[in-house]
Amino acid sequence: MNLPVDLAVRVKPGSSKGPLVEPGDPGEFTVYLNERAVDGAANDALVKVLAKHLGVPKSRVEIVRGHTSRVKQVRVGD
Repeated sequence: MNLPVDLAVRVKPGSSKGPLVEPGDPGEFTVYLNERAVDGAANDALVKVLAKHLGVPKSRVEIVRGHTSRVKQVRVGD
């Protein structure tokens, strides 16, 4: 059984590079998204892109802190 893991994620919404996940230091990622930060579209896209990148279902990825910030704490559970 894997324990939940918290990741530090810097989000770049409205980027033409996206969707792209760039790893940084251990437990840190920069995620480029095409979606703009309007009505939660970027947060929804972040969950989808991270889940695909990490190979887990979207239901296992949760934004814990920073819903309105570009720097977020994301928890990936089992």
